[in-house]
Amino acid sequence: MRIIAGDFKGRRLKTPEDYQIRPTTDKVKEAMFSIVAPWIPGGVCVDLFAGTGNLGLEALSRGAARCYFCDNSARSLAIIRSNIEYCRAQERAAVLAGDFASALERIKEKADLILLDPPYDKDLYEECLTLIDSLDILADDGIVVAEHRRELALPQTAGRLEMIKERRYGSIVLSIYQ
Repeated sequence: MRIIAGDFKGRRLKTPEDYQIRPTTDKVKEAMFSIVAPWIPGGVCVDLFAGTGNLGLEALSRGAARCYFCDNSARSLAIIRSNIEYCRAQERAAVLAGDFASALERIKEKADLILLDPPYDKDLYEECLTLIDSLDILADDGIVVAEHRRELALPQTAGRLEMIKERRYGSIVLSIYQ
């Protein structure tokens, strides 16, 4: 797993040896970042269910001002911190330990981009979207990108959030909410 573009381009990130974490493939990541490019420069990003920090570090590499990396696995948090240090991104990164709800509640600024990639078997998408809306942490023109299996149909709306786009990449779908 590597950073595709920007300041950290080409850096290979640390990953778990047993691959219990499901990293976003380079193909899907490249497609995702071409979609979200307008929201990145100078923006605030949240990498919810960060795993290795792959997506958040890609956003920082491409010019995000700050990224919150959220995860509840001690092992993932250690990998995220190691990858942030390897990319020398400590000044623009905040690591929040705990479940997604407690992590989102601790973010005290509006996010321009929220990357939502929970474990596929947990069925947390609607709950996450609803909480993002109720906490009002998404900037007025911000977006949420939810990566999920093709077989899972996400809701068209969650509170004030509305799905504005859906892109399919093999067995993976990116649903974009605003």
